Amino acid sequence: MTDAAGDRTGYCYRHPDRQSYILCQRCGRTICPECQTQGAVGVICPECMKEQRASAPRTKPAVLTRVRSAAGRGAPVVTYSIIGVTVAVYLLQLIPGLGVTNLLFFSPIAVSDVAFQPWRLITTVFVHSTALIFHVLLNMYTLWIFGQLLEGLLGRWRFLALYLIAGLGGSVGVVWLAPPSTQVVGASGAIFGLMGAFLVIQRRLGGNSTQLLVLLAINLVIGFVPGWNIAWQAHVGGLVVGALVGLIYFETRKHHQQKLQVWLLLALTALLVVASLRYVFFPLVG
Repeated sequence: MTDAAGDRTGYCYRHPDRQSYILCQRCGRTICPECQTQGAVGVICPECMKEQRASAPRTKPAVLTRVRSAAGRGAPVVTYSIIGVTVAVYLLQLIPGLGVTNLLFFSPIAVSDVAFQPWRLITTVFVHSTALIFHVLLNMYTLWIFGQLLEGLLGRWRFLALYLIAGLGGSVGVVWLAPPSTQVVGASGAIFGLMGAFLVIQRRLGGNSTQLLVLLAINLVIGFVPGWNIAWQAHVGGLVVGALVGLIYFETRKHHQQKLQVWLLLALTALLVVASLRYVFFPLVG
């Protein structure tokens, strides 16, 4: 009797000079110890193992599986993701030589005739001061509080849009209210936008907003304290834009108004982008 590959009985089909009496559990061919892969029962030859791996179902990364599981339970995954990305960026900022902060911070000069790096309008919300860890901790704590409330109320994509548009509004506030050489970092503009949106929606629904108004007032006043180097301009810009987004969401909350809602958000974003180009239209240098 000969094996499936036509070699002599008792010899490996891949190495005809090697004697063996072990058969592949799938195809029945003789295989030497070098060609054997331990299976659940018996051993498998290289070709059968290759076919088995090719036909095996693809497994998804554990992180992705957990995120989808959390999303299915209604967890505020966008809020958690933003916090995770921000903390990761902060840790990268601490590594000497990477220059993460220099790459991502915002300055009005970054969208002017001197330089044109428009990504900084948004990326600035993900970087924080490395000199004071409480900067990132306080922002992420506030995001955690309002993020859970608003993401559950608005839905994930609307919440993400609110956060990013408010962050853009904070940068535009810096363009129009701060000197051109001002350099800013932090998610404060976006977070003030969340508070502004929540305030508008809560008042429109008839809720009591006294505590939130007091919190907003305290945070705005802190921004004007001399020597603290807080970009109050970003706070004001984010707050105003966040309130506008909240108003759009509330006034177009009906199902048949969804397209109108999207168009209004796009129009507001386009207006902010144009407004951010102040020093492109009116150059700093002749």
